[in-house]
Amino acid sequence: MGAIFKYLQDFYRKDFNAAYFGCILLLTATCIYLNYWHFLESWLTTGHQNWRGSFVGYYCLYFVPFAAAFFLQFLFYKKISWHKSIWFWIILFLAPAFFAFRVNFEFHHPVIDSFWTGDLNLFWTKSLNWVVRVFVVLIPIFIIWWIKDRKSEPFYGTNALRNAKPYFIMLLIMVPLIALASTQKDFLQMYPKAAFISELDIPSKNLHFIIYELCYGFDFVSIEFFFRGFLILSLLKICGTKCIIPVAVFYCTIHFGKPLGEAISSFWGGLLLGIISYNTKSIWGGLVVHLGIAWLMEAGSWIGILVKSSR
Repeated sequence: MGAIFKYLQDFYRKDFNAAYFGCILLLTATCIYLNYWHFLESWLTTGHQNWRGSFVGYYCLYFVPFAAAFFLQFLFYKKISWHKSIWFWIILFLAPAFFAFRVNFEFHHPVIDSFWTGDLNLFWTKSLNWVVRVFVVLIPIFIIWWIKDRKSEPFYGTNALRNAKPYFIMLLIMVPLIALASTQKDFLQMYPKAAFISELDIPSKNLHFIIYELCYGFDFVSIEFFFRGFLILSLLKICGTKCIIPVAVFYCTIHFGKPLGEAISSFWGGLLLGIISYNTKSIWGGLVVHLGIAWLMEAGSWIGILVKSSR
């Protein structure tokens, strides 16, 4: 854990600006307020006649806070030069598009429909959505890496993890918080993700539970490659540490629609994992934490449901 504390100290000592961070907290809090009290995400993304309207809604949901977090830096930092790089503008405009496309991607559904019907169709649609959308994100990221950075660094975030122990300690710290969340009504309404399988008329449900959880976990590979790999490491040479906070804001917005506490904590988690990725050039530690939390949340919510039903 000593190395992680050092990363945090260095970030605070060299790059932290209290006034800017205060504005970021206000920006993030405003977005959270608009979403959870005035249904911002629903207003932007539902009621469209085709996927293009939903895509535009999600694009705005992601792009506006992400860009605002960058542009606010002009008010608080004297030496800002990232706007002079064409690659900054390419990534700024394309990154929200990549993720909005991922959220709306359903072009594989006709293929699934040709193989399965009924409850099996529902199971495989939900399961394979997680898997397919990993590649929907990774392919354009790989193309950008190939054009921009392949000669100077390995694929974003694939550097080896030297010591996994600190990340397992971080995961252990999260256990009491997840246990507390598992008692909350909004948490149990969202998790476990695999709960729908209980209602399906399919054979070997235990096997299907395992398959679904593996597919669900695979999705976090794309999340880490996108936020801690692509966004942090592709912008590192352009923005330095000044890319970390805007990426954390972006990361927070993809959690809208999840329980309020999860959305709030995602900003802080994104900030921490962004600082770690910036220093280690690796996503694997973040993946250990993120995937571990996801599966702990699944397990915790099952336990919460069992406890609730036994009363």
